[in-house]
Amino acid sequence: MKNLKTIGLIGAATLMMQMGVAHADMDAEDILEMKKISEGLGLISLEEAQKNALLAKPGIVEDADLEDRSFDKGWDYEFEILDADGNEWEVLVDAKTGEVRDTKKDWF
Repeated sequence: MKNLKTIGLIGAATLMMQMGVAHADMDAEDILEMKKISEGLGLISLEEAQKNALLAKPGIVEDADLEDRSFDKGWDYEFEILDADGNEWEVLVDAKTGEVRDTKKDWF
């Protein structure tokens, strides 16, 4: 059992390295959980959503979450992105279509 957990963590770490962006607040378990949910629901991958978020707001991804919208209205990937000027932005990407739904500056 310990070997399976080790293999899973190595796989998650490899996935994080392949993404090419630092995720300061994310760990391997978060990424694996998002992947499991997205595959089970037929959603786009974290990598594809991240690509779309960075096209909308270039910078460094500090955090990412997969959020269930209220009242069964779907799912969003939520990215916290630090831009070149040091501003932090929240970018929402529709997890089904990949469309950027919202981009807003975090003020605090």
